[in-house]
Amino acid sequence: MQKSKVYFTKDISSDGLIKIYQALGANLKGNVAVKISTGEPGGHNFLNPSLIKPLVDKLNGTIVECRTAYRGKRFETADHWQTFKDHGFYDIAPCDLMDEDGEIALDVKNSTHLKDKNYVGSHITRYDSMLMLSHFKGHAMAGFGGALKNMSIGVASRNGKAWIHSWGNTTDPDKCWEYVQNQDAFLESMAEACEGVIDHFTPQNMAYINVANRISIDCDCDSNPHEPEMKDIGIFASLDPVALDQCCYDQIINSTDSGKTSLVNRMHEKHAIRIVERASELGLGNRKYEIIDID
Repeated sequence: MQKSKVYFTKDISSDGLIKIYQALGANLKGNVAVKISTGEPGGHNFLNPSLIKPLVDKLNGTIVECRTAYRGKRFETADHWQTFKDHGFYDIAPCDLMDEDGEIALDVKNSTHLKDKNYVGSHITRYDSMLMLSHFKGHAMAGFGGALKNMSIGVASRNGKAWIHSWGNTTDPDKCWEYVQNQDAFLESMAEACEGVIDHFTPQNMAYINVANRISIDCDCDSNPHEPEMKDIGIFASLDPVALDQCCYDQIINSTDSGKTSLVNRMHEKHAIRIVERASELGLGNRKYEIIDID
C-alpha cells in the first residue's frame, strides 16, 4: 500500500497554518466548517484564536462545536455560547453550536458497537466540507486527542457523545459514565463514529490539521489541565486522518524530549493507539505514512 503524505512545519504561526494547508492541495468547497475545541473554561491550552483566524478567514469558514456530555461549562447551550465569547472565537469568525437545535443520525456501515448510528449536531447539514483543526495533546480517557477524536466525539451531539462513550448502550449523558470500564470498546466506537462523518462529507471534502503545541497530558476539555512537560513540536497536516494521528502518536513515542514520559505512560495506559488501529481496519486511512517537511 502506498504511504500517505503527512506534511510538517515547525512554524507554529498563522503563516505556518496557511502554508501547511496550501501544501495539502485540499479544495474545501461551499460552506466550510472548521471543527475546533473551544476549550473548557478554566483551561488555557486550546488553540489561540489569533493563531487560527487567518486560515479560517481564508476558507471563509465557520467555527463549529457541539455541547459536552459531562456537566461542565459547555453542557448547556447558553454556557457554551459564553465560552465561544470568553475564549475569543466569537470575535474572529462566525461560530455555530451544531447541536443547539438537536441532532441527526448518520449511518455507520461497519459498526461493532454503535448499532449503525452516529448522532451528530443537526447543523452539520449546513456545511459542504469540513476542516478538522485539532490541538494534539493527551486526554484523561482517550489517551490522546487528535483528528480522529475531534471528528468523532467532537462532531457528536451531546447525546451522541454519550452514545460513543457508552459504546452504543445509552444516549443519556448522565448514564454513559456507567460504561467506561471497556476502554477498547470506547476507542473503537470513536473510530466507527468517524466513518459516519467521512461518509457524510466524502473524503474529498475533508482535510485534517493537528497543531502540536502546549502538549499537556490533559485535554482542552479539562478545566484545570496539567502544565505541558514537552516542548512544542509543530504543525502536522494530511488528507488521511489515520496517518496524521499515527504520525503524531509516533512523534511523541519516539521523541528525545525528556518531558514525554507522563504522556507516553498515559497513552499506553489508555491503549490510545486502538482508535487508530480500528480506523485503519475500517478503511478510513493508512497507518503507513511519509513526512514531508515544508520548512
